[in-house]
Amino acid sequence: MIKIAFPEPAFRTRNQQGYMELFDSIRKSWVRITPEEWVRQNFIQWLIQEMKYPSAMIAVEKELMLGELKKRFDILIYSKNHQPWMMIECKAPEVDLSEKTIMQILRYNMSIPVQYLVITNGHYCYAASIIDNKAGWLTEFPAYSF
Repeated sequence: MIKIAFPEPAFRTRNQQGYMELFDSIRKSWVRITPEEWVRQNFIQWLIQEMKYPSAMIAVEKELMLGELKKRFDILIYSKNHQPWMMIECKAPEVDLSEKTIMQILRYNMSIPVQYLVITNGHYCYAASIIDNKAGWLTEFPAYSF
């Protein structure tokens, strides 16, 4: 398990018909703030500000196909060669990071194979590297290789 310390949030927010929204700098649109969205947005800012991941290589909530099912990944990081490199599944802070969450991201990895898989609830994250179709847990978050 890897402990995360989010940077101080500096989001643009607004009240839209009784719901709070924030401006997603990656999707370039306003999104409703839910507990999971709060984790997703703070994790993205942590990746950019603390880990120095390039924002141009981050995709958020894009569709993927699992057989006939349409699903959406939370965050996908592309390598410098523009290949899927890391997939991140975000859960609300009160959601335990369980085997169910791990199985979800492993299914997504069947559709979009990546080198790194990450699950987070904002307090902690688990990161695994995938080598020869075998996952190994990491003790440190992977640095982005330029």
